[in-house]
Amino acid sequence: MATTRSRTRNQEVTRSRNGGEETVRTRARSDGVTRERLIELLNEDLQREYQAVIAYVVYSQVLKGAQYMTIAKELELHAGEELAHAIKISRHIDYLGGMPAVTPKPVKTSERAEDMLRFDLEAENMTVREYRERLLQCESQGLYAIAEDIREILVQEQEHQIDLATALGKDVVDAAAPEELV
Repeated sequence: MATTRSRTRNQEVTRSRNGGEETVRTRARSDGVTRERLIELLNEDLQREYQAVIAYVVYSQVLKGAQYMTIAKELELHAGEELAHAIKISRHIDYLGGMPAVTPKPVKTSERAEDMLRFDLEAENMTVREYRERLLQCESQGLYAIAEDIREILVQEQEHQIDLATALGKDVVDAAAPEELV
């Protein structure tokens, strides 16, 4: 299967050839997002950061078994990093004239350690994908300082993604491809 990508100013086009068939996927680029919409999207990101703080705090304490002790300690560190992300995102929402969200996205729980780690990996995959979009959206509005902070957050989120995938014995998926997140 051959895949080619091309970009225009307003869209990304992906063409895949499989057995003579051509599939075209078009994904709108992030130009043109309004300031108000950017505030809404950053608030969704903030809710995901709150969700991550709660999940990492809980999971780091309830993971049982010698095989999970290393990742449990890592999750404690992740909780602190996610809190720092929440503070940065809140500051940017305020700067843009919005009110930071106060409620997290729902946190999934389980009795099984592997399920908890899988829930975290799914959430990190989504977060990485969303922050990649947010980076483009901020740059398209000339909000380069916010974009730089998001770039730094994205680096840590990808490290979390790698830590969780490694603990689960999985490869890290391309979080930019939504079909791989399922």
